[in-house]
Amino acid sequence: MNTTLALVILIAYFGMLIAVSFYTARGADTNAFFTANRQSPWWLVAFGMIGTSLSGVTFISVPGAVGKIGFSYFQVVLGYIVGYFVIGSVLMPLYYRLNLISIYGYLEKRFGFWSYKAGAGFFLLARTVGSAVRLYVAAGVLQIALFTPLGVPFEVSVLITIGLIWIYTFKGGVKTIIVTDTLQTVFLVTAVVLTIVLISKELGFSFGDLVRTVKDNSMSQVFYWDANDPKNFFKQFISGAFIAIVMTGLDQDLMQKNLTCKNIGEAQKNMFWFTVTLVFVNFMFLSLGVLLYVYAQREGIAIPTRTDDLYPTLALNHLGLLVGITFLLGITAATYASADSALTALTTSFCVDFMNVENRPEAERSRIKHIVHIGFSILFYVVIIIFRQVNSKEVITAVFDIAGYTYGPLLGLYAFGIFSKRPVMDRFVPWICVASPLLTYYVNEHSAAWFGGYQFGFERLLLNGLFTFIGLWAVSKPVIKEAEAIAV
Repeated sequence: MNTTLALVILIAYFGMLIAVSFYTARGADTNAFFTANRQSPWWLVAFGMIGTSLSGVTFISVPGAVGKIGFSYFQVVLGYIVGYFVIGSVLMPLYYRLNLISIYGYLEKRFGFWSYKAGAGFFLLARTVGSAVRLYVAAGVLQIALFTPLGVPFEVSVLITIGLIWIYTFKGGVKTIIVTDTLQTVFLVTAVVLTIVLISKELGFSFGDLVRTVKDNSMSQVFYWDANDPKNFFKQFISGAFIAIVMTGLDQDLMQKNLTCKNIGEAQKNMFWFTVTLVFVNFMFLSLGVLLYVYAQREGIAIPTRTDDLYPTLALNHLGLLVGITFLLGITAATYASADSALTALTTSFCVDFMNVENRPEAERSRIKHIVHIGFSILFYVVIIIFRQVNSKEVITAVFDIAGYTYGPLLGLYAFGIFSKRPVMDRFVPWICVASPLLTYYVNEHSAAWFGGYQFGFERLLLNGLFTFIGLWAVSKPVIKEAEAIAV
C-alpha cells in the first residue's frame, strides 16, 4: 500500500463525513443531538447499526481468530438472535412507553436516585473502555498503513483520529451519526465482500469451490459440546443472548439510535432487519477467516503470532492494491462507525443522567454538551494510550472480558426491575453494583479448582448479573400497594 495513496483515501473519506455532518447538522439543537427529533427512517437506522455493532474488532479479530477457535464464535452470534428478540419485545416497548432520552432514566423511576446513577455510571465505564479498545485496534492498523511511514508516532496519530471524530459529531450528534454510520456500513460490508471475491480469484476458486473450501475446512467447525471447553455450545449460545441484551438493549449507544425512530412499530422493524443482516455479515467474516488461512498456507506466508495481524498483513502486503484499498476503507469505516456513535452516546448519557440538561435553557444545554463532548474525546485518548501499554490478550477477548465485568450489574438491575415488583433500599444499590464484578472475578479465578476443571467463558456476564440480582433481593422489601403502584 503506497503511503501517499493511503493518505489520499483517508482525506477523501473524512472529507465525505465532514460534508455529511455539515448537511445534517444544519439548524440542529440539542434535541437533534440527543434524539434526532425522533424522525429517523427505521431502515436507515437498521443498516447503520451494523457498522456500530461490528466495529474494527470484528473486522480484524474475528477472521484472525478462526485459526484458533474455528467458527465457535458463530454460536455466540446465534445467541444474539434470542437477545435481539428480547430487546424488541420487552425493552424497546418499555423505553418508548416512558419516552426516555437516556435509557437509564428507567432505573430512577423503578428504584430511585442512587440506582439510576449507578446504572448510568456503569454504562459510562463499560462503553468508554470498550469503545477505546475497539478504536485502539483500528488505530494500530492505520499506524502501520499510514502514520509510521510518514514518521507520525502512535500518540499523535490517535490524537488526529479522535479529533476528526469530534469535528463531524460535535454539532449534529446522533442525527449526523445515523447518516454517517449508514455510509460507513456500506464501506465495511463492501470491503469484506470484495476481499472474499478477490481472494477467491487469487486462489482460482469458483463460487462452488469457495463454498466447499469453507464447508470442508476443519476451521469451519461451529458446534462444540465438551462441557469443560470454554467454546461449549450452551455456554456460548446463552452468553451470546445475554451479551446482545446488555451490549445492545442496555447500552445507550445502540438504543439511542433505536429511540430516534418515529414510533415503537418502526423501531421493532429496525431491530428485526438489523438482526438478520448482522448474522449474515458475521458469517461472512468467519468465512473470510478460512480463506485468509488457506491463502497464507498456499503461498507459504508465515502466520503472524498475533492472529489480529493476519488480515492486515495479507491485505496490505500480499493481496494487491485493490484489496489493500478495500481493507483500508473497511477498517476505517468499522472503526469510526463504532467510535463516533459511542462518543455521542457517552455525551448524551452524561448530559442527561448527571448534568440534568433536560431542565436547562437551550443555550446552557448546548454549552454543557460541547464541554462534555470534548471531555470524553480526551478521555478516549487517555484510555487508548493506557491500553496500548498494558494489553497482552487477543483484542476481541479483552473486549468481552471487560463487558462481562462492567455490563453485569446493568443486567442484574434491569432483570430485577422488570421481573420483580419489590422496592429496594436505594442507597445500597451502588455498593452491590461494585461488589458483584469483584465477586465474579474472584469466582472466575478459582472456577477450575472449585468446579472440577470448569472454566468460565462469556457466561461471566450471567454470573455477574446473578450476583447483582441476589444482592438487590437482599436489600429489597415485600411489595406494598403504594410501591406496586409506581413500579414499572
